[in-house]
Amino acid sequence: MKHLWTAVALCVACGVGVAQTRETLGTDGTWRPLAPASGSADEALMNQARQLIAQGKTDQATSDLTKWLERQDRVRNPWYPEALMLRASARLAGGDEFESLYDFEQVIRDYPGSENFVAALEKEYEVAELYLKGRRKKLLGLRLESGIPIATEILLRINERLPGSKLAERSLLRLADYYYEQRELEMAGETYDVFLSLYPRSEHRAKALQRRVYANITRFKGPAFDATSLQEAQYQIEDFQREFPIEAQRVGMTDALAARVEESRAEQLLLVARYYLEDSDKPAARLTLSRLIRTYPGTGAAQRGLEVFEKEGWTLPGSPAAASAPPAPAQPDAKTTGGAP
Repeated sequence: MKHLWTAVALCVACGVGVAQTRETLGTDGTWRPLAPASGSADEALMNQARQLIAQGKTDQATSDLTKWLERQDRVRNPWYPEALMLRASARLAGGDEFESLYDFEQVIRDYPGSENFVAALEKEYEVAELYLKGRRKKLLGLRLESGIPIATEILLRINERLPGSKLAERSLLRLADYYYEQRELEMAGETYDVFLSLYPRSEHRAKALQRRVYANITRFKGPAFDATSLQEAQYQIEDFQREFPIEAQRVGMTDALAARVEESRAEQLLLVARYYLEDSDKPAARLTLSRLIRTYPGTGAAQRGLEVFEKEGWTLPGSPAAASAPPAPAQPDAKTTGGAP
């Protein structure tokens, strides 16, 4: 009986030992101890916070994480950036998107080498999207302030912090699209220019080229205003037709659109010529009309310019009538006629 209890005791001891060390058989036939199961109080808190956020208990998650963060050394504790991300996510899910930006920014500034760096930028993009779609920033608990300045700053900073990335590409295009949709056409044209320069092989290149053309055309306010944007649009239409011929036909980026742009530019020259006529500056009017007829011969403005030529009795430089016209009489030379009898 004594030997039996000794054997039982040994078996129990062995069982306890196995339970504590947890060995596994290796490929070489030897037993090796398994790594201890991971899990710490900090990790448990993070997992609990994730569950609370998933359950919609964002206030409790924020409170628990805030207490934990206040007790930690943010340089030494490896869970610190994760806790910041979780608290920011809880605030964002709970409708405090502006407050969440403080934590996202701290992760971006203080932990650029961590796996949370890109995730924080992606979350900031989400906040920017909320503001661009109309959500207003809280002031004294009420949504009174526009969040657009914050959104545009976020999108620009993403390009500074993660240049050349898909997220940066998406952010810059989103900013250009916002300006375009809000009819801030000068800013839209400039932003599309930057986008095309930074991402020349983007899958969204055709869209950016097309919208840049329309932005420049729409910026033109009429013949009495600067036509630089029209001139740019005319060149851009030609570039688009060469690069995307099928897409150009589909979206109407055709010769018909180029002709309308050309007509607008011609109308401006005709308006300038009429101004000179009203100001009794006929040489300047004639020069401007000559330029109009030579540069845009197929436009309605050029035909009206020819009518002005006929009314004034002018001949167009380079025309057959101008070539057959008698030379103008020479002016008398004062040196030869001054003292002649």
